Amino acid sequence: MHVDPQTLILETLAQKSVIKQKVYENTLAGFKTLKSVCKYIAQNTRKSLKDINPKIACEYKESGAFQIEFTIAGDLLLFSMHTNVFVFDRSHPVWKTPSLNKDPYLAYCGVINIYNFLADSFRYNRSEDIGYLIGRIFINKENHFMVEGKRQLGVLYNNFSTDVVDMRSLRNVVQSAILYSLDFDLLVPPYDQSAFITVAQIQERKNRAMEKTGKRLGFRFYDENEFEHLNP
Repeated sequence: MHVDPQTLILETLAQKSVIKQKVYENTLAGFKTLKSVCKYIAQNTRKSLKDINPKIACEYKESGAFQIEFTIAGDLLLFSMHTNVFVFDRSHPVWKTPSLNKDPYLAYCGVINIYNFLADSFRYNRSEDIGYLIGRIFINKENHFMVEGKRQLGVLYNNFSTDVVDMRSLRNVVQSAILYSLDFDLLVPPYDQSAFITVAQIQERKNRAMEKTGKRLGFRFYDENEFEHLNP
């Protein structure tokens, strides 16, 4: 039976586009909750640090509608919400979830990425410095979510059928991201990488810290097990 293309367009808009809009709204609401959580954690951590060492930084900053900068000591966690909606690749393990077998549209998700930078990279405007994706939060149309990430972030919330976005769950995610970043130390770069420098680079460093820096710069960041022994 032939179906008119215009009818197919309207059917697709009525189904898929409506679902994507719902996913976006849930993700945006989740990101607003994440802002409140990060702000709360920063305020309470600063109060506690007064008795430990008031010089240790703990700051919250909104650097746009879809970006949060959370600075703690020498680390900066950047939470970035993507404005588009994604669907998991068919090879992704999430498709083995019973709920997705019943409703494939649950695989449509908004994404909030969590990056770890050195705080000095932003403080001194070192635009060539490296940040690392340490986790990402996926939120679907039912406001269920899962987290993919390093260490505890990867196992904290992985039940896509039942885990719901709320203040408590996002607080646990943020605290786990902080703990991971604090344990993820800056390694001395390989000697050969630092063996040469140009006159121009030396001249630039008179005014700015120009050396490209990252916690694992010069080291492979494919498998955490390769360097986990350096962070017991």
